[in-house]
This record gives sequence, structure tokens and C-alpha cells, in this order.
Amino acid sequence: MIRKIGIALALLLVLGAVGFFGFAPGIAERSMNTIDGEPLPQISAEARALHATLTIVDLHSDTLMWQRSLLAQGDRGHMDLPRLQQGHVALQVFSSVTKTPENQNYDKNSADGDNITLLAIGQLQPAKTWFSLFERSLYHAAKLDRAAAGSSGALVKVTDAASLDALLKARAGAAPRPPVGAIFSAEGLHSLEGDIANLDRLYGAGMRMAGLVHFFDNELAGSMHGERKGGLTDFGRKVVRRMEALGMVVDIAHCSRACVADILAMARRPVVSSHGGVQATCKVNRNLTDAEIRGVAATGGVIGIGYWDGAICSTDPRAAARAMKHVRDLVGIQHVALGSDYDGATTVRFDTANLVHVTQALMDEGFTPDEIRAVMGGNALRVLRQGLAPLASPRAPA
Repeated sequence: MIRKIGIALALLLVLGAVGFFGFAPGIAERSMNTIDGEPLPQISAEARALHATLTIVDLHSDTLMWQRSLLAQGDRGHMDLPRLQQGHVALQVFSSVTKTPENQNYDKNSADGDNITLLAIGQLQPAKTWFSLFERSLYHAAKLDRAAAGSSGALVKVTDAASLDALLKARAGAAPRPPVGAIFSAEGLHSLEGDIANLDRLYGAGMRMAGLVHFFDNELAGSMHGERKGGLTDFGRKVVRRMEALGMVVDIAHCSRACVADILAMARRPVVSSHGGVQATCKVNRNLTDAEIRGVAATGGVIGIGYWDGAICSTDPRAAARAMKHVRDLVGIQHVALGSDYDGATTVRFDTANLVHVTQALMDEGFTPDEIRAVMGGNALRVLRQGLAPLASPRAPA
């Protein structure tokens, strides 16, 4: 009898584990990466025709964080390869999210605690990723590499100007399903674990863009959502210089005001704000002031506008277009880009398969076809081409 009870309890534990590991990650994502279902305007024939001719670049998504295939059309979330193809996306930046604080908010977060640890365990990621932020980024890099290798050429990794040119050439002759490019990025370089040599290792794994911070202060700088919100540390300055030397684009998203000012003052390459909004149309602390917009423009950089409430105080694509219009009117069309933050625990009105709604919104806000081409990808391509080139012959850090 006792043996039977033991067997029954063991079976219950196994079933419980199967339920947790098999279903909990998907349930968690369904609750966080949502589409609100609010009405969208009809798409005109003119918008569809123009959209089909665009070279579209999105500077930020967090899809690598979740336990689902990049290559199969998903029934949750905002992005995968089939939906990128349906949305006519040419190049997608995939970010590595390695840590988020408990009780995450826009105002003030401690660096203590981490939601991603439970996600890594629950998704049955390799054990070495459970307690190492650096290993989590390497795991995301390998996940992107496996997806590209298994896509039969439909998803290709972009690491330099030559591979970017090869992608664009391949897309020009591969209708109706041209290949989609992928660039590997980071949402905060706390993944370095305080060791600048790890930056070279991440570069070797394909990382070509990185934000210094996420929702909390770290060894490099203060976050707009951190406790102290300070500027760059000495370590942060060394990392920025090393990024420029290697050919990694510096991303100021989530940086404190002091951090943004310090990066803009020292930048020798175009700087990006990969995903967010502007204070002029949405007064959320993470969004850029006019002075910061001018500072990014002075480096030759771009500002990626997102589609969720924290970026544009709405999920209406016209709200995104109005934020883009503000940047255009303030510093010029050449500094406007897309930064969706898809799959970043965001609620949006349309997924990447339906990016034609951004094209329609830009048309409705009076943007010309040439301006729309610049916003939807031309500007980002220019900055990436510059940023991916090493600034000097890099030497390994001491």
C-alpha cells in the first residue's frame, strides 16, 4: 500500500512537472505579448502597393527570450519568420533579454531579484543559463544561429556591411518570399558580468548592437528606471569605446538622462535609440526629450519609435506616426526609424505581419513616399552600415 502511494505521488509530481514545463511558459507569454483587438483603419490600395516596395528594418524585438520556434508561424506573440515575411520585413534586430527586475515598473527598480531566472528554468534551458546572464546571451545567440541554419536560407545572419549587402542583393531577386536578415543585439550589458573580455566573446557570437542598461542600474550606467539613475561609470565608458572599435552599434534605450548625455558626448559613431518614443507626444520617462533627440541626430543616429502604450501613449498606429512626425519636424526625416519592441511583454494593436498599418498611418499623417521609405528602413540601413564597420583595428582588451 505504501509503495502504491509512493508511486502515485511520483506520478503526480511527474505530471505536475510536465504541466509546468510544458504549458506554463506559453501561458506566461500569452498573458504578456498581446494584441488588444481594437479597431484598425482599412488599408488603401496605395498603401499596400507602396508597402510592397519598401525595405523594412525593425530595430528591436525580444522574441529570442521565449520558448517557441522562430521558423514556424506561432499562435501567440508578435513575431516569427512567417510573420516577418508577411509584413515584408527585410531586417530584424533580435535582442537578448537576460534579466528583468521583480515588480518591474518605469519609475524605480532595484537590481536585486530577477524574473528571467524562473523563465530560464521553466523553459528547460541549459542549466548553465539558469544563474549566468552571460550564458543566457550566448544561448540566445546560438538559438538565432540554429534558426538561420535550419531556415534553408530564409533567415540570414547579418554581421557586417558585406553580409548586409548580400542580403539586400538576395532580396532584390527572390520575390515573393525574399530572405529576412537578422542582427543580434542585447537589452543591457549586465550580461558582461563585469568583464569587458565578455564583450569580445559576445561579438564573436554575432552581437552587433547593444543597449547598456535595461530596467535597473548596472555596472556600466544608470537606468531611467533605476534607483540612482546615474551616468556612465568608468567601466561603461570603456565598454562604449570597445563597442565602437569592434563595430557594435551603441543603443541608448532605457538609459538615464545622465547616461544618455554621457554617451552622446563621447560618441564617435551614430547612436541609436532602438525602441521608445518622444516626450513631445507621450510624457513617459523613458521617452526622449527634444534635447536628446537633437543629440542623437548630431551623431547621425536614428530614433526607433515603438507601437505600445509606454512609447506612444496608445496602440493606435497614427500615434506612432505622430511621434515620428515630431522627430522629422525637429531634426529631419533621416533620423526616424522603427523600433517595435515586439514580444517584449508589450500590448500592441498589430503584429509584424500587419506592418502595412504603419505605412498607412504615415500616409495619413502626410508623409511622402520617399519619407516613408526612409522611416521604414532606409535610415536604419544607413546607420547600421556605418556602425557595423570597426572604427579601428581592434585589439583584445587587457
